[in-house]
Amino acid sequence: MQLVESGGGLVQPGGSLRLSCAASGRTLSRSTVGWFRQAPGKEREFVAAVTRFGGSTAYADSVKGRFTISTSYAKNTVYLQMNSLKPEDTAVYYCATTLEASPSRVQAAYDYWGQGTQVTVSS
Repeated sequence: MQLVESGGGLVQPGGSLRLSCAASGRTLSRSTVGWFRQAPGKEREFVAAVTRFGGSTAYADSVKGRFTISTSYAKNTVYLQMNSLKPEDTAVYYCATTLEASPSRVQAAYDYWGQGTQVTVSS
């Protein structure tokens, strides 16, 4: 399976970006898909996840109310809409998949990872 993230870039504080995670080799509708991020000098952390068939979602407290995870199974793609961005959202964002049924926040639960896309929030 291959995952490819896109949509990152430079945005001003308060701005928005939409990240995409396009998959090949596995139907995303049968997977839980998670977004994680890693800021410079920090460990990678959970951001959001959506379970198979879009059954349920989970968000980190730091992004709840600002970020939304959504799916387009026709395009075999999962999105992360990021609004009201803050400088502390600056990081490399990764998508990953697992066959677990729950929206896991644990990195070790995920078996396929994308290469990441850089998001920089700065004025």
